[in-house]
Amino acid sequence: MKKHIFWCTLCACVAGAGASFAQTAQDSVKTQDFQLDEVQIVASVPVFRTHAVELKTQELTRANVGQNLPVFLSSTPALVTTSDDGLGIGYTYFHIRGTDQSRINVTINGVPVNDAESQTVFWVNVSDIAAGTESLTVQRGVGTSTNGSSAFGASINLSMLPSHVDSLPFVAGLDFTGGMYRTFRESAFFRASKGAWNFGGRFSKINSDGYVERAKSDLYSYQANLGWHNARTKVDVLGFGGIEHTYMAWYGISDSLVQVHRRYNPAGLLGDTVSYDNQTDNFSQHHAQLHIRHSFSPSWSLSAAGHYTYGTGYYEMADYATYSPENGWDGITRDGLTTHMGGANINGRYLNDYLSLQFGLAAQYYTCDHWGRRNSAPTYRGLGDKTDGNIYAKLTGYPLRRGHERLSLYGDLQYRLVDYRISGDNEYTYEPIAFHHTYHFFNPKAGLEYLNHGHQLTASFAMANREPARSDFLNASDGDWPKPERLYDYELGYTYTFRSSRPSGINGSVGLNLYCMDYDNQLVSTGALSALSYAVLTNVRRSYRCGVEAMFGVNWTDWFRWEGNLVWSRNKWRLSDGSWNTISFSPDWTAVNVLDFHVAGFQGVLSTHFVSSQYLDNDESAKLKAYTFTNLQLNYTLPIRRWMAANTSEAVNKSVPSVTLRCLLNNLFDARYCSNGNTTYGTPLYYPQAGINVHAGFALRW
Repeated sequence: MKKHIFWCTLCACVAGAGASFAQTAQDSVKTQDFQLDEVQIVASVPVFRTHAVELKTQELTRANVGQNLPVFLSSTPALVTTSDDGLGIGYTYFHIRGTDQSRINVTINGVPVNDAESQTVFWVNVSDIAAGTESLTVQRGVGTSTNGSSAFGASINLSMLPSHVDSLPFVAGLDFTGGMYRTFRESAFFRASKGAWNFGGRFSKINSDGYVERAKSDLYSYQANLGWHNARTKVDVLGFGGIEHTYMAWYGISDSLVQVHRRYNPAGLLGDTVSYDNQTDNFSQHHAQLHIRHSFSPSWSLSAAGHYTYGTGYYEMADYATYSPENGWDGITRDGLTTHMGGANINGRYLNDYLSLQFGLAAQYYTCDHWGRRNSAPTYRGLGDKTDGNIYAKLTGYPLRRGHERLSLYGDLQYRLVDYRISGDNEYTYEPIAFHHTYHFFNPKAGLEYLNHGHQLTASFAMANREPARSDFLNASDGDWPKPERLYDYELGYTYTFRSSRPSGINGSVGLNLYCMDYDNQLVSTGALSALSYAVLTNVRRSYRCGVEAMFGVNWTDWFRWEGNLVWSRNKWRLSDGSWNTISFSPDWTAVNVLDFHVAGFQGVLSTHFVSSQYLDNDESAKLKAYTFTNLQLNYTLPIRRWMAANTSEAVNKSVPSVTLRCLLNNLFDARYCSNGNTTYGTPLYYPQAGINVHAGFALRW
């Protein structure tokens, strides 16, 4: 093991010992389970566990005002969110352990959804996806083998397949919320079942002017599923997608403007009075999936999936130099793309009392046509083609099963093949570009888990490799291509879960996780943005991210839960002279504190989030200030059915919907903070977030 790993781990242990006496932080270290009405979001521990324990804590959909999925995950340890529009409704991003979302593997029902070239997920393309999600797992670190690009900071898997058929033959709901900055969300869904068949659908519409001036969003999303289930076989067809129209708000503003005009947006603006009304981003994305799962016996099961994703869109902007009062705007440019991605995967599992064997293989093909036009005349045309395949096997053994004592050991081997070709024109320089490379990645993983009377000890090692994204090649000089990255991830975790023998006693868990992520050729952000507003990255030969994640969650009574997390980390890269600088966008401290009150149909959740200062570049020359904000969520379900039960017939009572009233106060204490920035033009630019903003609405359920 490299020397700096030893010292970082030692420092992490010392810091962790101190942190355990502080007011530490969030969920049970095992899992965090957010209830989305009838839906759950589960945020799992950063190390692999053979057994997951789920703790129900919050009903997050009751606070859904149309914000994108990263906002729902903001209580996850080491996760930091930001948005262009200041509300989390337009383009929204997140980092986990300082790693940006292009290095976080995302799958839906086991199908990769990261764009194959940018390697990120644009959540605005699938707005309100939380409303149709059955479960969502966040696993920090490398985690176990998954389809798609390697996880360098975390992996996220959403499940949208029905895990069970409702006991009622028909369930439906309507949701409406409205709030400040002309923010509105309307959503409707239904689920029905008859015999072995089940089907359902959802449609959502979200509109907002945004906190930032002209940062408007018009978002539409849909979901439909049809399934046939019996005792051994499940077949599901699923379609979902969305259409987004957003006004550009991704440039940032100077610190002097932040002080006097926080909502200022330079996009499309000429002087103080003239703006181009159509400086917008327009995109649609549509997903289709087929899933077949079959259990041959209690020990053997097999699943297969086929998938296809189509996306198309463009953004439009005006050349300020072409404007004249007489003729208006000239020099209108459009940059767009059309993508196709399709593939299949198959997975099997064998399980008995002594071991578990999982294996699988997957392959997908992606192609993208990049184009640009100025006044309808072509300016560039570029193509990207990518083939991605992997095969893996994971063996878990259970050498010790004695009373309350359990020991499990696992090994996980994955081989991944990536063939990537770029041709045509470079959309940044309009010059020809040609690149073709085949990557061969071997990703081994191993770990153990020990359980005994509420004590859980986990340890793991994992290696991951990742190819550069398209923008990394476009920003490089011809032939001096960026190198693939490699990560060695070491994790050590401990959790103690306690349960009172009395029904009204105190229950909960506390935990500590130590991690050290050691990199070769990590691509880190320089702080600048490219011509198409992607982060400009550069390889650094040696770097690491090490830290301590402390967590707790305690049910003090039947009506009060307190939970939180505190994360300390060091994120460094080595300079040519042997000294170490801090990696950009990597705060040393993050913390979350959540107080959850729930009694007699009422729920109040007060959550406070803290993020320490962070650098905007790798030279440590520009900094983003630390910030704290607090949100308050209030919900009350009216006891209408109970009121009517004594005075109406059962048939009439069933026809009356349940009614839940909602109120959400974001940034309750009106903190004036910026959650992101860049140094594209040499001067730091910042992204202000909204002050206190209030939203209210209701939900009907039949």
